[in-house]
Amino acid sequence: MRTSVPSSGTTAARGALLVAFLLAAATACGAAGSPPARGPQPGELPHYAVAEGFSLPSSSTWRSAHRRGKLTVGVKEDQPGMGEKNPATGEYTGFDVEIAKMMAASLGFDPDEQITYKAIASANRETALQNGQIDYYVGTYTINEGRKKLVGFAGPYYIAGQRLLVRQDEKHLKGPQDMAGRKICSAVGSTPLQRIESDYPRAVAVAYDSYAICVDNLLNDQVDAVTTDDTILLGYAAKDPAHLKVVGRAFSEEPYGIGVPRQDRALARALDKALTARERNGDWKRAYEATLGLSGRPAPKPPRIDPSLTR
Repeated sequence: MRTSVPSSGTTAARGALLVAFLLAAATACGAAGSPPARGPQPGELPHYAVAEGFSLPSSSTWRSAHRRGKLTVGVKEDQPGMGEKNPATGEYTGFDVEIAKMMAASLGFDPDEQITYKAIASANRETALQNGQIDYYVGTYTINEGRKKLVGFAGPYYIAGQRLLVRQDEKHLKGPQDMAGRKICSAVGSTPLQRIESDYPRAVAVAYDSYAICVDNLLNDQVDAVTTDDTILLGYAAKDPAHLKVVGRAFSEEPYGIGVPRQDRALARALDKALTARERNGDWKRAYEATLGLSGRPAPKPPRIDPSLTR
């Protein structure tokens, strides 16, 4: 069963909380009712050592960036905990942004001075890489067969999966096995919504235009859970840990990779080496703890790099 519900405002019970958040920082999603702003402060974020004298002449992408003195990195701007732009300061934060920074440092670029971020919508990622608008892309970019025909990948650097976001006082909804008769919210047209409708027909699927609106209605007791990739859900939980939590095991698998121009295998291999080194020296874990880790979920073990991606 599916219930499609139009966008709605907040109730009086949550009004003060939500208005305070909107005054503090309007989210890129622009939806009233997103949870209160809470995220990594600049002083809490890791600093990444820049590789001295690094050179990668076999990569045309690296050579172009070296000549202009900056990398152009594609990111998301509306995903709390992963890639989010502060509309007041223009600053980008999140786990994906931290991955982008540590990769830049490993390529010999100062991540604080030599990165230009460019927000790229999901539908435009392949085109942006193919046309040279960006040097690489880090933004919840699942590696799959269709995309591998169009662009190259390094990684994966994280394995995401569909999970459930619920209220902190929820005791009975712990995973998809408990969804029968419960209102489960996701974004209109999304893969997570389609999975709920096809694989869990006893759940009451509720569709809104964005995850931010789903979270608003979760806080206001209008739905029982929000579902999408756990990275996005962990970002919302990190913003409001007093009221939200992510529960259960993942019931899908989404390997996130760093998108690169398809012909630039040298760049992909260099990024693979950088990911391995940053995982070993603890930078990957520190980046997670400063972003998604604020949700209270311990850092998972980083996934193994897939060498077949760069052959």
